[in-house]
Amino acid sequence: MRESVCGFRTKMFHLRTCATKLRPLTASQTVKTVSQNKAAAPRTFQQIKCYSAPVAAEPFLSGTSSNYVEEMYYAWLENPKSVHKSWDIFFRNANAGAAPGTAYQSPPPLSTSLSTLTHAQSLVQAQPNVDKLVEDHLAVQSLIRAYQVRGHHIAKLDPLGISCVNFDDSTVTDSPNVGFYGLDESDLDKVFHLPTTTFIGGNESALPLREIIRRLEMAYCQHIGVEFMFINDLEQCQWIRQKFETPGVMQFTNEEKRTLLARLVRSTRFEEFLHRKWSSEKRFGLEGCEVLIPALKTIIDKSSAKGVDYVIMGMPHRGRLNVLANVIRKELEQIFCQFDSKLEAADEGSGDVKYHLGMYHRRINRVTDRTITLSLVANPSHLEAADPVVQGKTKAEQFYCGDTEGKKVMSILLHGDAAFAGQGIVYETFHLSDLPSYTTHGTVHVVVNNQIGFTTDPRMARSSPYPTDVARVVNAPIFHVNADDPEAVVYVCNVAAEWRSTFHKDVVVDLVCYRRNGHNEMDEPMFTQPLMYKQIRKQKAVLQKYAETLISQGVVNQPEYEEEISKYDKICEEAHARSKDEKILHIKHWLDSPWPGFFTLDGQPRSMICPSTGLNEEDLVHIGQVASSVPVENFTIHGGLSRILKTRGEMVNNRTVDWALAEYMAFGSLLKEGIHIRLSGQDVERGTFSHRHHVLHDQNVDKRTCIPMNHLWPNQAPYTVCNSSLSEYGVLGFELGFAMASPNALVVWEAQFGDFHNTAQCIIDQFICSGQAKWVRQNGIVLLLPHGMEGMQALSGAVNRPLRLTGIEQWRWRSARQRAAAVELENKCGVSPSCRPPQLSKRPSLTSLFSRRKVSIKTWELLLSLQGPEHSSARPERFLQMCNDDPDVFPKLDDFDVRQLYDCNWIVVNCSTPANFFHVVRRQILLPFRKPLIVFTPKSLLRHPEARSSFDEMLPGTHFQRVIPESGPAAQNPEGVKRVLFCTGKVYYDLTRERKARQMEADVAITRVEQLSPFPFDLLLKEFHKYPNADLVWCQEEHKNQGYYDYVKPRLRTTIDRAKPVWYAGREPAAAPATGNKKNHLTELQRFLDIAFNLDSFKGLS
Repeated sequence: MRESVCGFRTKMFHLRTCATKLRPLTASQTVKTVSQNKAAAPRTFQQIKCYSAPVAAEPFLSGTSSNYVEEMYYAWLENPKSVHKSWDIFFRNANAGAAPGTAYQSPPPLSTSLSTLTHAQSLVQAQPNVDKLVEDHLAVQSLIRAYQVRGHHIAKLDPLGISCVNFDDSTVTDSPNVGFYGLDESDLDKVFHLPTTTFIGGNESALPLREIIRRLEMAYCQHIGVEFMFINDLEQCQWIRQKFETPGVMQFTNEEKRTLLARLVRSTRFEEFLHRKWSSEKRFGLEGCEVLIPALKTIIDKSSAKGVDYVIMGMPHRGRLNVLANVIRKELEQIFCQFDSKLEAADEGSGDVKYHLGMYHRRINRVTDRTITLSLVANPSHLEAADPVVQGKTKAEQFYCGDTEGKKVMSILLHGDAAFAGQGIVYETFHLSDLPSYTTHGTVHVVVNNQIGFTTDPRMARSSPYPTDVARVVNAPIFHVNADDPEAVVYVCNVAAEWRSTFHKDVVVDLVCYRRNGHNEMDEPMFTQPLMYKQIRKQKAVLQKYAETLISQGVVNQPEYEEEISKYDKICEEAHARSKDEKILHIKHWLDSPWPGFFTLDGQPRSMICPSTGLNEEDLVHIGQVASSVPVENFTIHGGLSRILKTRGEMVNNRTVDWALAEYMAFGSLLKEGIHIRLSGQDVERGTFSHRHHVLHDQNVDKRTCIPMNHLWPNQAPYTVCNSSLSEYGVLGFELGFAMASPNALVVWEAQFGDFHNTAQCIIDQFICSGQAKWVRQNGIVLLLPHGMEGMQALSGAVNRPLRLTGIEQWRWRSARQRAAAVELENKCGVSPSCRPPQLSKRPSLTSLFSRRKVSIKTWELLLSLQGPEHSSARPERFLQMCNDDPDVFPKLDDFDVRQLYDCNWIVVNCSTPANFFHVVRRQILLPFRKPLIVFTPKSLLRHPEARSSFDEMLPGTHFQRVIPESGPAAQNPEGVKRVLFCTGKVYYDLTRERKARQMEADVAITRVEQLSPFPFDLLLKEFHKYPNADLVWCQEEHKNQGYYDYVKPRLRTTIDRAKPVWYAGREPAAAPATGNKKNHLTELQRFLDIAFNLDSFKGLS
């Protein structure tokens, strides 16, 4: 009978709930289930008392009468007047929450007086209003949600109590004033059922409103502010609610409190020791946020417990020395000796300031008793520039250890509040966080929120309320915490590490603190923030406050606390004494990414020899065949791609390669040798100019792709090719970090156009160019930068496809002028010369050719004039200006070419043949050391009929040619040569065409400088001696103040010991890289060609 009563009431109230559209609420049993990470079954708005009501409480109910009662209930729902008054009273009382046994009111007997009947009717009218009850419960639900959404608005986050965070929207009202939600003070002691979207009840499913508000304030309005309600995943939201709402969840054992105190002692006393010993030195100390050290150690401890073996960290300069000492565990004497101004540098390079250096260390984690590797990446003064570098290195370490889910390797990024809000690279890095080829499966971001940026107040530094609002774009939860509450900080860091381990998503910990000193120890902050720093001067250090708390709790006593301090002070003093014995600074001791086994024990290359970069013909043919086929069955490719693959096959049969095939063979051969290759950038899978096609797409099956490069050899290394987001700064930094992890990988970043590196200049300047000099850290990253004055906007494959079908070279043209125009179109637009023309009955005119293909000649002329200045130039002058070779010194070296490469800071090349590009890519790996490689790649040469190479130039015994000398008639009679034109890259083909047209092959020699830096002094000296009667001209298509001239001229003059002048033939100086007018482009081209081939151009000039 008891079961039938409860069954009836369950169904009855379920019907009533549906009728009034009440939201399901949570029973205590359901709360327990949810807390065990199981799906919660919704239940209806019903009284818990139902489950404990005695059977005799409603004597008229029985198992046999339940159907009848249910029918009465249905009728009452439709029309309360359709049932007897006694049933009406019963149903009303039951819905209003009457206690068991009191809902039923006996009807008055027939002899009842009128006064008695009136009393009975008043009982009905006195029952609680059902609508009011529903509204109150919905109001409580809204109140709970308000705390969850906006509780952080009134949380006590600022240890100074002067927070200037302003919120435009309404905040949670104070607890006594709940009228905004339709409640009043008389409701504070009423009991309300709790919804499934809160865990404040613990094991209780209903609480008085007063207690609900108290628990919500404890969860959301104390020293922790939680932003998470913007996350669109219900499971994640529930997980966070449970972590912060469950009563008593933030409890620490005495042992945990003592450990926290000891870590605070180390953090605080380290800074105080440095201040005592070197009070006038910049160190960018951590005073005001000493809790950062226990925060980081907590994240590492929890992550280690969850299975992480390797943590890679990036941070700005503030607090770096403390992190190195107390988190990474760098030897203190190595840190202290950095303050010695008499210390001599033992390593090559210029070094860097102590608060920029990195570190790599492998040790036992004392909390988990597991081995863990920690790496702190060196960073420049650009505060957030290291973010993508850390992510790239993390991705690489995950890749090499097969960690596909980020369970073994993770990253931690530290930020300053002003930089986190103000630097665009932060957004770019966040935007990579969930991309398939870039995700590191979650990063813990820790913001040291000093509430000031140098001297700038937050209200002037950002438009958002918090500095962390950028993280909302990737649904990363944000945990704000008062840094003067160490236990709250440690709890939040535990939750952050557990979040990352559970969901593999980014998470942000915002340590709201202050900066006790100025921007550095020498800075006076009172100039600009007088009130803030008056308050800071009064502020007790967090160590002192926490120690007093623990002493008052009896966790430690005063002598124990003082002993902990003296013990660490003694450690620092002893390390300081040892540091005085250090006479030499070894930057290698600060290396953040060592390559075990690649160098000798003292960090030197194992040899100074580069073997041949040639390849046997069998491998060339095999790679070519795979490159021209689809190695997957039942895979339908685009018809246009079929023609491209057919053309590749024909080239392989003819033993020739174009640019794309040469790249394919270089990559494929390295994969066979076990070298992982990663090619990244915008549209690199197909190639900006539709020439690469390394990823094939099935035309019939969505998202089905094939990468033939991964089907070359049975045991080859993997090939990764990935289109990037439209980011240069972030993606190039990421690839640089990836290349840091291992020397046995070829990491290539290709710009969509060469000028796109403009927005990645910080990575180029601060890391790639100078990284080895500052941090003794080699890197073999390759940059492919499309470059060339084409006089047109480089056309995509979709646009130039109609031209590719024509085969211009196959036609017999009506005039030389017409054919020249067509050849120009072919060269500029990338027509494949091997394509065959359709068979027509008559010779076509250029106009009819285009009209047949639905593209007018006028349209093509317009496209040819659309180049614009930007996409023309990869700005080679910038890279050459940053080269570290001396223009006035002819190097005296053994093993000249390899030694030059070892001494340079990077290698800059502009290849004119596919074979030489093939060799320089392979040389990048075969060298016994690593240097960044900058390649100015062509656009029109990708399909230029003369830009082809034979297999003979790629066979064993062949090498990269730093200089390609003249091989035509001029070389046969060098004494008769009147002029030597030195050039690099694509302009060579313009010069040879013009020389042929003028029939000057015997008078003018053309020498190609393929490797610009390090400069090939030795080979160009041979060229000078070979042509004793010739004048020397540097020719380039770039403007005189751009390109290579300013770099080449002084080095050429040093080469020849200033025996002759070095003349210039090229475009005049200009502000923009190129003209936007087609006619001007052609006029400029013809002008410098005339100068180059007019043997009297420089007569009378000195």
